[in-house]
Amino acid sequence: MERLGYPCVISTMLRRERTIALTISLLFGMAVFAYGLRWMEWFTTFHPVRADPNYRVVPSGGADVWFTTADNVRLNGWFFDSQTQPSAATVVFFHGNSGNVSNVGWLGQWFAKRGFDVLLVDYRGYGASHGEPGDEAGLYADGDAAVAFAMKEKGARPNRIILYGTSLGTTVVADVASRHEIGAVIIESGLSSASSLATHRFWWLPQALHFIGKNDFESARKLKSVNAPVLITHGDPDPVIPTSEARLLFEASNEPKKLLIVPGAGHNVFGSAGDKYLDQLVEFIHESLRENSQVTAQW
Repeated sequence: MERLGYPCVISTMLRRERTIALTISLLFGMAVFAYGLRWMEWFTTFHPVRADPNYRVVPSGGADVWFTTADNVRLNGWFFDSQTQPSAATVVFFHGNSGNVSNVGWLGQWFAKRGFDVLLVDYRGYGASHGEPGDEAGLYADGDAAVAFAMKEKGARPNRIILYGTSLGTTVVADVASRHEIGAVIIESGLSSASSLATHRFWWLPQALHFIGKNDFESARKLKSVNAPVLITHGDPDPVIPTSEARLLFEASNEPKKLLIVPGAGHNVFGSAGDKYLDQLVEFIHESLRENSQVTAQW
């Protein structure tokens, strides 16, 4: 009788071992899958370009500036004083996920010629800034530090600070503007959320698995807390971030708000649409400043 029980015991042990092995394999596979998604997320989010110290030249009219974040990361930027005084406002510009301020020095000069102080910001790990890019929390800390620098070091009044971001930079603008008093918001080629963009870019990934991503970038939700005038602009078609994202951002924004779709501009609207487009941004800024002054006068 005892001998007859041996095969049953052995069979049970084998099934248990197979179950354990299968469980371990599944857990390992899930871990590898999650790690792969996180890596792919980082790779598509950040494309930092470091500044070459041998060829780093600040454009005419600009100044090399430094400021430190709350988590003690030293950041670099270029500041352009308005060519007419007093300046109408201070434009704080946050670029996209690639390059650095050396690619947009001309934009600082352009706004300075039209009566604005301008701060071009390099995120941690970009240009000459210290640190390494990692997640959205770091980006938002960089945005806070840039606005604090404009106010404390350059004397910019909150209601005369214009936050202008393009692509990845729009996530910084939406977050900072949702937590601080500012004068106006310009969001160019932005995304409403990481999950919404993932639906387009990674159509094969079930939405139920979007939680694996490290960054939420919930700009549409945050814009609901922004009371300053908002301008949403986007190229059509945009091969990087669908134009439909602009409409989601616009729907989420409070009044006063404007939506500007630029046919044929692609993703890099400010670089391809020319002075006519930038002049529209200037017009929006002046309108916003007038509205802010009227609100202040009413109080």
